[in-house]
Amino acid sequence: MTLICSLKSGGIYEPNVKYRYSAARKAGNVIAKNYERRDDIITMEKGKNDYVTNVDKASEAAIIEVIKKSYPDHTIITEESGALEGSDNDVQWVIDPLDGTTNFVKGLPHFSVSIAIRVKGRTEVGVVYDPIRNELFTAVRGEGAKLNEVRLRVENKRDLTGAVLATGFPFKQTKYMPMQFRMMESLIQDVADFRRAGSAALDLCYVAAGRVDGYFEYGIKAWDVAAGDLIVREAGGIVTDYNAGHSYLKVGHIVAGAPRVLKEILSKIQPCLVDDLK
Repeated sequence: MTLICSLKSGGIYEPNVKYRYSAARKAGNVIAKNYERRDDIITMEKGKNDYVTNVDKASEAAIIEVIKKSYPDHTIITEESGALEGSDNDVQWVIDPLDGTTNFVKGLPHFSVSIAIRVKGRTEVGVVYDPIRNELFTAVRGEGAKLNEVRLRVENKRDLTGAVLATGFPFKQTKYMPMQFRMMESLIQDVADFRRAGSAALDLCYVAAGRVDGYFEYGIKAWDVAAGDLIVREAGGIVTDYNAGHSYLKVGHIVAGAPRVLKEILSKIQPCLVDDLK
C-alpha cells in the first residue's frame, strides 16, 4: 500500500510520492523481539498509572529514523519525545510507538504501533500495526481501509441490541471514574457486553473490522487515536467526541461506530457527562 505527498500549486497535497509502511513494521519488530526478552524490559513511571519502557523509546527511535531518512523536513509528534519540529510543519507525523504499554509490561499480548500522517490539519494516512498477530490496519483518505490488504467495513448494526462495545477507563484522571460507570450502567440496558482491552488504537481498528460494534473512551491523546480515527471513517464508520462534535483529537474523549450505533451510544452517555465535559 502506498501514499504519496507532494505540494502542488495552491498549496494542496495530493498522492504522488511512494510511501510504504516500513516504519510501523520496523517498530513492531523491535517490540516483538523485546516482548520475548522480558528480563530486559525497563519500566519507568511518568505519572500516576502512566508508564514508559525502554522498548517504547526504542520503538519510537526506529520510527523516527525511518521518517528522517526519507522526509527530514517533516514535523514529528510523538508520545515520548513531544514535538520534533521540522522546516515543513504542514506535514505532521503523529506517533504512538507502543499503544498499550501496561499490557506489554504485564505480558498481555495486546498492543500496537500507531502512526498517522496529517497534512494541513487533516489526517491523510493511518497505520496501526499489531506485531503479535502480524495485523496491519491501514487507511488512506478517500481510498478505504484495509487489514493486511483485505478491505474493511464497519458492522452496520441498526441499534444497540446485542452490541459489544469497547471502552477504556480514565485511569490517569480517576475523578471521572464515576462518570464512566454511569455511562456503562446506562448502556448495559441495551448492549450485550463490554470489552476493555487496553489499546485505543486497536479498539478503533476493531470497530472498523466489525470485531466490536462501537467504542467510547475518556482520557485519550491525539497519538492514541489519530490513525485509528481515519481507519474507522474510511471503513464507513463515524467518529465524534462525547458532544457529537469533531474535536476528539483535542478534548480527550471519543466515540466511534456505525452511524446508528454511534447515535444511540451518544444518547445514552450524554446525560451522564459531568459539567466540565458538556
